[in-house]
Amino acid sequence: MSNAPFAVIMAGGSGTRFWPVSRSATPKQLVRIVGDATMIQATVARLQPLIPPERVLIVTTAALAAETRRQLPMLKPEHVIAEPVGRDTAACVALAALVVQRLSPGATMIMLPADAVITPADAFQRALAVGADEAAKGGIVTFGIPPRFAATGYGYIQVAGQLRSESGGEITVSRVERFVEKPDAKRAAEYVAAGCYRWNAGIFAWRADVVLAELERHCQWLTDALAPVGVAWGTPRFAQVLDDVYQPLQRISIDYALIEKAKDIRVVTGGFAWDDVGSWDALYDHLPRDPQGVAARGEVVALECRDSLLVAESGQTVTAVGLTGITVVATRDAVLVLPKGKGQMVKNVVDKLKESGRSGLI
Repeated sequence: MSNAPFAVIMAGGSGTRFWPVSRSATPKQLVRIVGDATMIQATVARLQPLIPPERVLIVTTAALAAETRRQLPMLKPEHVIAEPVGRDTAACVALAALVVQRLSPGATMIMLPADAVITPADAFQRALAVGADEAAKGGIVTFGIPPRFAATGYGYIQVAGQLRSESGGEITVSRVERFVEKPDAKRAAEYVAAGCYRWNAGIFAWRADVVLAELERHCQWLTDALAPVGVAWGTPRFAQVLDDVYQPLQRISIDYALIEKAKDIRVVTGGFAWDDVGSWDALYDHLPRDPQGVAARGEVVALECRDSLLVAESGQTVTAVGLTGITVVATRDAVLVLPKGKGQMVKNVVDKLKESGRSGLI
């Protein structure tokens, strides 16, 4: 499928909100959170057959590259690209576009994160195909999710006029009026009620040459700095050149570097469900529950418990009696206990462990 788009999966995150299962050496995208596959394996799988493995690239960190290659043996080893240091998403996009441009000049590429849950895969692929076709014409395309509730943890996209629909109305292509930052609860409720806002899933489609030209227009210092990387791709010098140019880069997101400045962006809304599963609280919604509302994974014995999440990993057994609204996660060397609804606080736990010098636990 030489005419298929490329997919570039951004997989450098730390996933601290899924501690103690997610660790620095095996963060969220490299562990099993939902289902039997790791999140990055599921991400690659749901792209096929639209995007075959030979056209999939991963951008990750140097520390995670070896494990990423091990989990994805169907990918070309050189297609797992290791950033020497994290420099946010604009650098990641520019790096990936330079590589795709060398592999296939002017090819369409889809950028997506490694750690979302998206179902069903066929509906997702249909939406991606529409977005890729739109991007092939030279536009910048993002993908929006109809909000299911007034989320304060996501950015939003305000949709203007609908341009067309596909698949019997399942997929729509519209103009983007504006991107808005994560709102407070009142404003999020207003966005949902308005009906013309979408969650920003952080998924984009564009041609490699187009996004490089747009970045050169709006963020030239970045494309100038990374230009040697494209020249070095496919040579023994690539890793050293990448290290040399990446270290001095300032951090900037693709939203600030380009998306908020570009004109005439299109948004594709498809018939798939999306969840970034950002915490243990979110996982609760993806696991089967017993009549008392207990979601369990692993070796779990629960007596007189209600509305709780109980997770046993690494051969551990969790036994619980009389819990209501509690999350318990047990691994080989750590146990997490917190009320449901406090999942975002796990990041603070990890920060506290760092401060106390317990680096072996993170």
